[in-house]
Amino acid sequence: MSERTERSEGRENMPSQHSMSECTERSEGRENMPSQHSMSECTERSEGRENMPSQHSMSERTERSEGRENMTGQHSMSERTERSEGRENMTGQHGMSGVPRVVVVGDVITDVLAVLSGPLATGSDTAAGIRFSGGGQAANTAAWLAGQGAAVTLVAAVGDDETGRERVAELTRAGVDCVVERHEGYPTGTVIVLTHGGERTMVSQRGANLRLTAGHVDAALAAAPDVGHLHLSAYTLLDVGSRGAGLRALAAARERGLTVSVDAASAAPLRRVGGSFLTWVRDVDLLLVNTDEATVLTGGLDPAAQARALTSVAHRVVVKRGAAGAVWVERGGRVETAPAPGVAVVDVTGAGDAFAAGLLTAWLAGADPRAALARAGDLGALAVTTVGARPTR
Repeated sequence: MSERTERSEGRENMPSQHSMSECTERSEGRENMPSQHSMSECTERSEGRENMPSQHSMSERTERSEGRENMTGQHSMSERTERSEGRENMTGQHGMSGVPRVVVVGDVITDVLAVLSGPLATGSDTAAGIRFSGGGQAANTAAWLAGQGAAVTLVAAVGDDETGRERVAELTRAGVDCVVERHEGYPTGTVIVLTHGGERTMVSQRGANLRLTAGHVDAALAAAPDVGHLHLSAYTLLDVGSRGAGLRALAAARERGLTVSVDAASAAPLRRVGGSFLTWVRDVDLLLVNTDEATVLTGGLDPAAQARALTSVAHRVVVKRGAAGAVWVERGGRVETAPAPGVAVVDVTGAGDAFAAGLLTAWLAGADPRAALARAGDLGALAVTTVGARPTR
């Protein structure tokens, strides 16, 4: 890990700003249509993508990625295929200049978004605007990464159901290369998100996300030799069913010399696993936490002190403070703070995932911490101005 840290440090004074290509989401109301497929079938290439090589050198990807911003494309997807390589005119194909391919490991979810008209009337009725859309911390982050032109692969698990196919199809259209396991008898994960006054409460069924396996993670990483960075949603570690996959992802990244980031996910499950989480993520390059998660992990300190405490575990720590901005602290002592852009908040769902994607693309492109925080804040602000967790047209 020390070798990766030396390589990943010293990326300062190279701010990089990129436009965000528009992504599309479509949520169709089709009933479940079970279809069983083997693990090997799930890693075949999508049909309808002709004459495009699946692997390129880093230099080739960098040269070809320039000038490809704001160009999305839709392609057919084989029913048995979850690995979507070889997309012409897709921002995720070769990535933005200077940013290596990012492999994101974690959850795919259907969000049931209920924007309440007033406080929840427990035991009675509360009027709300309700919509269905794609969600999941890992899937959202992957979509926002692809929306900025980064080459990104999502490693995840879905149910062997129509909902799972819809979630994968919309991510593919957004420019994400999806490598997913299908699990018969386990539904694609669902979260009911209750939103009022800019805050949210979630009720979750993790479903097939609990079935993500270490073997699938290994196979996905082996199929992406151009990967340079691993981003792990901590939900994978916090759920006992998928913990082996999360731990294997971290170990495999170390073996391959990748830089690694982890998003701490959620305060309540962090509280359940306690200090074990800090052992699991020790020596990662970048740890992202919000204020509630930081409090669970370090106690009642101010954000900068919380981040400094967590640098005993991670080389860099970013505390996301919502409307109060963010704090970046490095193990060597550097501290940067950034305010949040002032915007009218509509829905905070996915804001942290957008923030993470903005931070990663800037940092991996060589931006210094201040510029990376600014990019992250801009993308997080964009996310809260619309309903839903993903980039929209």
